[in-house]
Amino acid sequence: MSFAEKSSPPASAIIANTSRGYHILKIDGYSLTKGTPTGESLYSCQFTMCGYRWRIRYYPNGDRSDYADYISLFLMLDQTVAKEVKTKSRIRFVDSTEEHPSLTSSNVESFHGQHRYSCWGRSKFIKRVDFEKSKHLVDDSFTVRCDLAVINQIRSEEMPAPKFVSVPPSDLNQHLGDLLATGKGADVVFEIAGQTFAAHRWLLASRSTVFRAELFGSMKESGTADVIRVDDMEAQVFRALLHFAYTDSLLPETQTKEEEEDVMCQHLLVAADRYSFERLKLVCEEKLCKYININAVGTILALAEQHHCDGLKKACFHFLSSPTNMTAASATDGFQHLSRSCPSVMIQLIAMSSRSHSA
Repeated sequence: MSFAEKSSPPASAIIANTSRGYHILKIDGYSLTKGTPTGESLYSCQFTMCGYRWRIRYYPNGDRSDYADYISLFLMLDQTVAKEVKTKSRIRFVDSTEEHPSLTSSNVESFHGQHRYSCWGRSKFIKRVDFEKSKHLVDDSFTVRCDLAVINQIRSEEMPAPKFVSVPPSDLNQHLGDLLATGKGADVVFEIAGQTFAAHRWLLASRSTVFRAELFGSMKESGTADVIRVDDMEAQVFRALLHFAYTDSLLPETQTKEEEEDVMCQHLLVAADRYSFERLKLVCEEKLCKYININAVGTILALAEQHHCDGLKKACFHFLSSPTNMTAASATDGFQHLSRSCPSVMIQLIAMSSRSHSA
């Protein structure tokens, strides 16, 4: 009996999740630190790295008598924790051009959580006489860097089998966009400001309840020539609306001409609300949030109120919560328009302003 070999033998991996960081310590006035007795250290400020609190211990004359001719450096865990902390760490001069073996830990070091001041480091970091002749000492100062990786979790997992078939992302929007561009199979024409746009009833009806009612419901007039006039809208805005209906994305020029994007987004938001394109409405709201400023906030806030854009309205209120912004904006034409068209919003702003002054 023969057994067929599997084309993809099982494979697994042991993965160690780690957090990484580093700390820079400068010893300024090295010669003055040399008076520190052997076995006594100077401490860096406490710093937080990889979720734990640490200090660096600097021994100018070695951490014990055997290493009195050396500078010793240690990384110290400056807190007690519930479990063992496993790390890989390295201390080196910041101007080092090579990785010296004596400065690197190739093994996993453990800091035992119940023992505060647990340390790892190098007793023989560098011989003091060699250090004082080296390029590392400049103007009686030197700087070291401590790199740290804390091993948070070690897990085993099955490795995915090799893929022989790659499925590309959907290109439906591209095909529908081509359908709009070519007009093949179009069965309805819109006329806006003297320009005509051919489209497909079935697609527009699937995207908008307003189009559905207009094209297939009771609003459809029998015996018409399938030309629908759209008033109170610019042709370029309707073009952008159709493009979104077919591709679920904005026209490229809408996204690149930043000096015109804010105005286009205002008009497109109105069109999206008119034809019940909720996602397009939210896209326009999000974009308009970045255009809120002293001169535009009044106009944008009026637009948000009239078209029920709660997020955009909150962004305007947040901007106007600054007394400085409120004072400057209230003198603009847009704010005067806001006071005339949306008196209820002005009442809310007055109440907000009163609360901020009383706070």
